[in-house]
Amino acid sequence: MKFAWIDLRTVPDAQREAVVDAAVHARLAGVVSDDPALLDTLPPTITRVLVADEPVESPHLVTVVVRDQDQLDRLPVDSAFVQVEDDRTLKLACAAAVRLGHAVVGFTDPTKIPLEIVIAAADGAAGKLVTVVADLEEAAIVLDVLEHGSDGVLMAPRDANDVFKLARLLEATTPPLELTTLVVEGIAHNGLGDRVCVDTASHFREDEGILVGSFSSGFILCCSETHPLPYMPTRPFRVNAGALHSYVLGPDNRTNYLSELRSGSTVLAVNSEGRTRKLTVGRAKLESRPILTITAHSPEGVEVSLTVQDDWHVRVLGPGGKVRNVTELQRGDELLGYIATEQRHVGIPIGEFCKES
Repeated sequence: MKFAWIDLRTVPDAQREAVVDAAVHARLAGVVSDDPALLDTLPPTITRVLVADEPVESPHLVTVVVRDQDQLDRLPVDSAFVQVEDDRTLKLACAAAVRLGHAVVGFTDPTKIPLEIVIAAADGAAGKLVTVVADLEEAAIVLDVLEHGSDGVLMAPRDANDVFKLARLLEATTPPLELTTLVVEGIAHNGLGDRVCVDTASHFREDEGILVGSFSSGFILCCSETHPLPYMPTRPFRVNAGALHSYVLGPDNRTNYLSELRSGSTVLAVNSEGRTRKLTVGRAKLESRPILTITAHSPEGVEVSLTVQDDWHVRVLGPGGKVRNVTELQRGDELLGYIATEQRHVGIPIGEFCKES
C-alpha cells in the first residue's frame, strides 16, 4: 500500500500543532522532523522520522543525509536521504533505494525521468522508496510514475487541510483483491442478446481484464483483447465484457451495470495475481450478438454466472493468466474469479438478505 510522511521542518509554528493532529487523525504513516524533542511528543502509532546530518542514537527512525557513496557504504542505520541534482547523486539514490530499508529521495529538477530511473533500479528491492513532493498535484503524479510509483511520498503541508487531502489521495489507490479459482459447471447457448464492449483510455496488460458477473456475489475475470486473434488486429484497450445486465466491479468495492458505463466512467483493471488499478472508460459499445452463459462455482460452493457474446474470440482468464476462449470451455475447466461477501444496493455493499438466480 502507498503511504505518506508529513515533513514538519518547514511548517510554520502557527500551523504545526494542527498539522500533527491531522496527520495522527488521518492515520498517515509518518512524521518527519529534525527536532527529536518534537518527535518525542508523538504517539507510537505513527512512524517518527528524525532527519540528521550524522548518525545519532535515537528511538526514532534515523534518516541520515548522505552525499557520496563512501558515506552510504559506512552508514550504520537503515535509512538515508539523498538529494538528486546530477548523475552522481542519481546513482547514489539508486544505490540507497536498492540497499536500505527506507530511501528518501528529493529531486532538484522538475522532470520525472530521474525518479523513473530510481524506481526501475529498486524494482524488487525489499526497502521502501519515499519521494519528496512539493504539493498534492505532484504527489498524485509520483504515486503513479512508471505505473508503479514511489512507495511513499514526503510532503510539507501548508495546513491541516493539505494533510486530509493527502490522506484522501492515498485512499484513491486501489488495493489488491484475493482472487479464487472457479470450476466451470456448464455452458448454455442462449440466442440473441445485447453485449457491451468496454473500451478504456489505457492499455491492458496481457494478464489483465475486468471482473464481470450476472450475480453481485461472484465475478469472472474477463480477458482484454491484448492477445492476437485471427482475422482482426489486437485492441489492447478493450474488454468484450458481457451482456448489458451484468455487474462490473469498480473501485471502492462498488459495482455498476455494464449498461451504465459511459465515456469518463471508471472501471477496475485486475491482473491474474489480484493487483488492481483504475482505468477510465473511453466508450462503452453495445451491440446485439448471440450470447452464451457460463456457470461455475467457487471452492466454497458459491455459484457464479457470466453471460457473454457467443464467439470464439471472446475470452476469460484462468489460473496463471491462461487465456481461455469461451466457446471452448468445458465442465471442469478452471477460471479466475472473485467472490464478494456483501449484497449490494445501487452498487454499494450492504448487509442485507438478497438472493439472485
